[in-house]
Parts: sequence; structure tokens; C-alpha cells
Amino acid sequence: MIGVDIVVIDRIESSLQKHGEKFLRRYLLEEEISLVKRAETAAGFWAAKEAIAKALGTGIGSELGFHDIKIEKDEKGAPFFRLPSDLVKRYKIVSTSLSIAHDGGFAIAVAAIESSPTADKM
Repeated sequence: MIGVDIVVIDRIESSLQKHGEKFLRRYLLEEEISLVKRAETAAGFWAAKEAIAKALGTGIGSELGFHDIKIEKDEKGAPFFRLPSDLVKRYKIVSTSLSIAHDGGFAIAVAAIESSPTADKM
């Protein structure tokens, strides 16, 4: 399953200027907020969470919220994500991958989620 999302960085930057950290708390966990140093990163995290939700086929809503997805970085700075164990079990997720990029005023993210062939679809 693949999900893609693209965000205009200026939109995120405007929300940050207007609402500050309150805006970040709307969609990021404390650990994620500590990783955000620039609007580009915040926009990339927004796009990543949307891409992950699209890959699962749920979208952001009652089944999967922004705070259910945790974005982290490995020792080389590459992003990866974690999902609640109940979702991992429900979708029989065996591996995941995440890529985030920003350029030309946009942030884009691609999420890939591999599940076993007998995964339940809701």
C-alpha cells in the first residue's frame, strides 16, 4: 500500500506564525515537536502523516488520528514511523517505509506499508 501527500510550506508557516506551538500540538506528539526546527520540517511531518493515513486507506479521522502516528528519525536522520499495535495487528503490517522531501515551496511525503496477504480490509 502506498500513500503520497504534498503540502505548501507557506501554509504551514502561516499557521505557525499565527498559532505557534498550539498549531503543532494539533498534529504532532511532543517528541516530534522537538524535531521541528523549521517550517519545512513541520510541513514534511504533516505530509507524512497524511501519506501514512492514505497508505492505510483510512485517512485521518475516527479510525486513525494524527497522534496515532509517531514519526521518528534514525541515527542517520532518515524518517520512519510507528503505529499503535492494534493497527499493526489489524492490517497485519510487516514492514513500512517513509520518505520526506521539501523543495520549491512544497513538502512531499511517500509512505509504503507492506502487509501480509491475509490482511483485513475495513
